[in-house]
Order: sequence, then structure tokens, then C-alpha cells
Amino acid sequence: MYFSRFPQLARCCLQPVGRGLQLAADSRAPALLLVSRRPGIRAGFRALSSDSSKPPDTSLFHPVQLKATESSDSDIGAELTQTLNKSEVLKVLNKFYKRKEVQRLGSENGLDARLFHQAFISFRKHVLETDPLQVELHIILNDICAGVGHVDDLFPFFMRYAKQIFPMLDCMDDLRRISDLRLPPNWYPEARAIQRKIIFHSGPTNSGKTYHAIQRYLSAKSGVYCGPLKLLAHEIYQKTNDAGVPCDLITGEELVYVDPEGRPSAHAACTIEMCSVNAPYEVAVIDEIQMIRDPSRGWAWTRALLGLCAEEIHVCGEAAAINLVTELMFTTGEEVEVRTYDRLTPLKVLDQAVESLENLRPGDCIVCFNKNDIYSVSRKIEIQGLECAVIYGSLPPGTKLAQAKKFNDPDDPCKILVATDAIGMGLNLSIKRIIFNSLVKPNVNEKGEREIDTISTSQALQIAGRAGRFSSMFKDGEVTTLYREDLSLLKEILRKPVVDIETAGLHPTAEQIEMFAYHLPEATLSNLIDIFVSLSQVDGRYFVCNIEDFKFVADMIQHIPLNLRVRYVFCTAPINRKQPFVCTSLLKFARQYSKNEPLTFDWICRHVNWPVACPKTIRDLVHLESVHDVLDLYLWLSYRFMDMFPDATLVRQIQKELDSIIRMGVYNITRLIRASESNGPVSVGETATHDNAKEDMLPNQLHRRPRKSKLAQPPPSKIEGSLASRLIDQGLLTPDMLHQLEKEWSKRQDGHQNNATKTKSFKGKK
Repeated sequence: MYFSRFPQLARCCLQPVGRGLQLAADSRAPALLLVSRRPGIRAGFRALSSDSSKPPDTSLFHPVQLKATESSDSDIGAELTQTLNKSEVLKVLNKFYKRKEVQRLGSENGLDARLFHQAFISFRKHVLETDPLQVELHIILNDICAGVGHVDDLFPFFMRYAKQIFPMLDCMDDLRRISDLRLPPNWYPEARAIQRKIIFHSGPTNSGKTYHAIQRYLSAKSGVYCGPLKLLAHEIYQKTNDAGVPCDLITGEELVYVDPEGRPSAHAACTIEMCSVNAPYEVAVIDEIQMIRDPSRGWAWTRALLGLCAEEIHVCGEAAAINLVTELMFTTGEEVEVRTYDRLTPLKVLDQAVESLENLRPGDCIVCFNKNDIYSVSRKIEIQGLECAVIYGSLPPGTKLAQAKKFNDPDDPCKILVATDAIGMGLNLSIKRIIFNSLVKPNVNEKGEREIDTISTSQALQIAGRAGRFSSMFKDGEVTTLYREDLSLLKEILRKPVVDIETAGLHPTAEQIEMFAYHLPEATLSNLIDIFVSLSQVDGRYFVCNIEDFKFVADMIQHIPLNLRVRYVFCTAPINRKQPFVCTSLLKFARQYSKNEPLTFDWICRHVNWPVACPKTIRDLVHLESVHDVLDLYLWLSYRFMDMFPDATLVRQIQKELDSIIRMGVYNITRLIRASESNGPVSVGETATHDNAKEDMLPNQLHRRPRKSKLAQPPPSKIEGSLASRLIDQGLLTPDMLHQLEKEWSKRQDGHQNNATKTKSFKGKK
């Protein structure tokens, strides 16, 4: 796991100092200091400039509960005039509310229809229930009731009250400037102070593009490798040290110095979120640049591309990102040199589907997109008398590597691999043939909405490209589908050109969030981030990454007394919202922290019920995976709050033991499946995705109806409340899959009828 899904939100980033870590200021200065003031600024929601503003989502503005003022014994207003008639005052207030001129004035001062109504209801209640009333307001109301004042005279009092319950009205211009994200290159003054050379290594999977970038990295006096996964960072860390170049490892929960005295080396291999934009390097490598468009993590690649202080930036990835990288570098005044590579080994799309698991061959890899399919296919392969390895996203790194080693070992009887798109990057596998079990996959879009759609050309190529690796025993790769009906669709997907990446992800800085909190001290962190995104402005090259996971944790721990910075760090903790045990663990961690009670090794052992037993069913295995994630969470927090999470070394030891236990469970996974079947069906209900998606994916809004695949058949009519309807609503079934099931069931029924007819005919002949 990583330092944060949004470390840009944090002003502090972890920097190595001796054997420990310190919180160091990020070079990203707040936008408020970088964006010059523009003319024409007016109060309320007026635009900063005619072409830049957008109306805010006022549904995000919640009224502040005003503290009751101490009542005075004497009513000075009544003494100067007379006691107000509440019924007459109510008539005056209602007349004030209906005045078109008053509504227009309110709009000019930032009160749209929604806010105007909310402010008036609260103001009316305040006037009618406060005793004694403010002297000036009492006198004005008395004059209006007596016919010597005008109802419009209430507006200044109303507006003053509205700004008390909606404090953002008084600081909207400042909020707009803080949330202006149109100049991200200016966030990195250190990088702008040097002239960097950008080299884009473009090519498909297995083309050697990353190899060439790494060779330059190894020959440099200093360098940093920035990868999307812990496995990749570990691999480069190991290769660099094996090549005789001292290299440190930096991930979200692990910092390893090769120097025995803890001095930082000139080279580092890190996960992309953990790269420093302050440290100078001769060469930096940014791997898998196409992930700059990722709805959740794209900001990390944007930050590295714009902010790394390196003389040479070597960018590796799909050709679809070339135009965007070139455009972004044009805004920094830096040119891009493109080096193109072809695939080193041929990849053939077969004309026949596998159709049956009986037709599997050594070197086959069946790719599924959810755990239930992994379990089902593994069980069926075992019935065929074959042994298979299993790899999916939520497995610990050690278990994945063990399964990969088992599959790659020519002396091991295991010759079949069942995996998710976790194999798409980070693992070296000897695969001859990629077999797609399905072509639909759950995704999370930019809005944080969960949807199911046909895999993209980019995804299909990334997975298919794992067959026939240059360094494996299979020099030629093949790709096909398990079912005949999917093969034509796969060919259609692979024939399509990869769509160019048009936008890069962004996220606000911690300084910006803190400034929002300064202006809106009563707002919750979740509400602050909502308002920020609502007001944020980006140009056409960027988008704001979704923040639903951040908000989920913010709401979950809102009742716990924490200062803003600590609350923010907890909200950036990499958890999977679909794992209840992990979520409740984070809640308990935050509660312990708020009590200033360190989370010791004994405490965490009691919490996870350590030692744990070997899994006997799939449900046990899934729980142990969650326990592993809880230990990962502890280690992640231990690098942010060392005093409160003091036993990282001991926790890491039991995590290694747990990895071994999980490894044995996966080794015997078919036995666990059989045990689960005997105990009744087990619904895993967890999307199996690759590492980075598991760590940072936001599987929110499960109640939303998944979007229909663009290539899917029209959905069959469904009975309201039927099982099919519920499965589609929950995102476990697509209309296309339902249509396919109906076809297969119909064929099966026809087969039964034909067999029955033949049986009757045979008996008749007898």
C-alpha cells in the first residue's frame, strides 16, 4: 500500500532522515499564492473573470448552527418603542420573502433560490423566537409594522444573518482562488527551475521499453524509479542492488536503506505516490504513464511528471499517452523525445475458442474479473485432474510471487494459471496462451460510480500481452476466449485503435484544504472536500480525481475528536471500503489515537485475534486477507505516527507469518472450495482487481445500476424483484451476461428434450 491515494493533499511528505522519517514541507505552494488576483472581483458568487467561474453546487452548503446568545433581563428595543406583535411581524417577514427585488438582491450577494429559502426560514425562526431581539432589528420591525418603514429595510439584517449561517458567502472569492487548479505546473517551483529532458519510451507489452529506461537509470549517478505497484518497486530495488548499484526501497509502509547506518542511497525504487518532488536526481523513470488517466490514482502520475527534479525524465507506457504528455510538457517549456519499440515476440489471436476446460494445455492462463469466477474455474480444473496456480489482487505480495514461481517452475506439476488482471503488470510469468473467461469487468469511473462494461482495447492488450514473454520459455504468445460466443467480440476489441488519453488526474493540496477549513471552520472534512471540488477550476488537459473513498473515511471518523491534519492523514489511508473488518479496524485505530493511547503489538494481536488458524473454507481465506490488509494499515500509519504505532517491526514479522498461512490456503484453494460447498454457498461479493486498484479503488455506490456495455445486446425484459433484477442492480450480472445465460439455458433445455424424445423412440422400438 502507499503513503496516500492523495499525498498531494498532504503538505507533509515522508523524507528519509537517518534511520527514521520526518515530515517535510512539500514544494507545492498553495494556489492562493501562485495565482495572481484578477480584476472584476465582486462579492458573492460573482466570477473571478468572465470565462472562468462556474456556479457552485449550493446543496453542499450546510447552515451553521449559531450559538445562543445570553439573554438580557431588559428588552431595550421594547422600552424605546413597544412590544412587537408576533403575528404582525410574521406578516412582514412573509411579505419580505415574496419581494422579487429582495430575491434579486439576495442572488447578487450569493444567495441562489435554495440558499435564500434556507436563510429566510432560519431568519424567520430567529426573529420570532429570540427574546429580546437585537435593538436595531426590533426598531426596524416596529417601524414597518407601524407603517413608517419599508419591508426592504430588513435586507441588511437578513443578509448579515445569512452570512452567519452560511460563512462561505463572505469568502467566496478567496475560496475560488484557493480551488483554482488551472496552473498545476506552477505547483513545483524546484522542477521549473531546471531544464529537464523528457524521453518517452513507447511500445506495447513485452517490447523492452522499460528495460531501456532502467538501463539509463542504472548508469546514472543518481536516480529514482516510480512504479504503480509494490511488486514492481521491489523488483527494481532487487535488480538495482544485484547490479551493484546501492538502491533504497520506499513504499507506503516500508522504507529500506541498504546503507547499514541508514544513510539514503543515490538510487531509490518507490511506488509512484511516494516519490519525492524535492530531491534532485540525474535520472527518473516513470513507469506505466497511461495510468495518468486513472480516476482514482491519476494525480500521482501527474505529480511525478510535472514535479520530479531530474535532469532526465524517462516515461514508459502506451503510445496513447504521447500526445497528452507532449501537451503537458509544452506548458512547462520542455520538449519530448519519443522512442518507439515493437513487441519482441509475436502474439497471435486464435480462430478457435477453448470451449471446454478439458482442452487446456500447459502454459494456459485463464483470466477472470471476479473472485467467484476464480473459485469456480479453479474447482472445475481440479475436477479435470489438473493442478492450477491462482493469482488475484487482494492476495499478499508474497503469496502472489509464490504462486507465480509455482506456475513458472518447469519441474512443478502445476501448468495452469487462473488469475485476474493482477497479472497485467508486476509479475513475470511463463504464459503460452491467455484465455479470457469473460470480457466484461467492473470499473469505477471519474465520479466514483461503479459500472460494468466490456473491457477496453487498452486493457485487453495489456492482459493479452502477457503471453509469449521474451524472457519466458514460450517465445510466441496466443490469445483466445473460453467461450465461442466471446471470440468475435475479443477480435473486434483488439482490432480497434487504442483511444488517446486526453486528460490527467489532479487533486487538491493539504494547504488548500487547510485554507478552506480556515474560512469554513464549522464544516466537516467531507463537506470541505465536496465544496472544494464543486468550486475547482481545471483546464481541458486535467480532471479532478474522485474523492469518494476519502469522504467515506471522513464521514466514518467524523465523530472522533482529531485535529484537521491527523484527520486528513487517516482519510488518505489506503483501505478497501468493501472489507468491513478493515473499515472497523481503521475506526478503532483513530479512536485509540484520539485517546492518546499507543497501539501496541499486544493491542493489535488482540484485535486481529492472533495467532490465526489455517483457513478451512474460502470464507476463512477471505478473512485472513482482510487481516493482512489490517496489518498493512498499521504499518502504513506507523510511518506517519511513529509514537502512536510503535511496534512496526513486530507487526511486520507476524505479517510475514500470515503471508505463509495465506499461501498454504491458496495452495489448497480447491480443497477450501469443496469445504465451502459442503457448508453452503459462499458469496464473496468482492471485485478482484490488480494491486493498485485494490489499494486505491473506490468501490462505492453499490446501489447504482451498472451501465450497459456499449457492445452488449439489448437487455431482456425482467420481472420486477426477480433474482436477475437483483443481480443486475447489485452489479454482479450485466444484461449481456443475462442474455447469454438465457441462450445457454435454452440450448440445454432443447438438448434435454431431444434426449427425452430419443429415449421414448428407443422404448417404442423395443
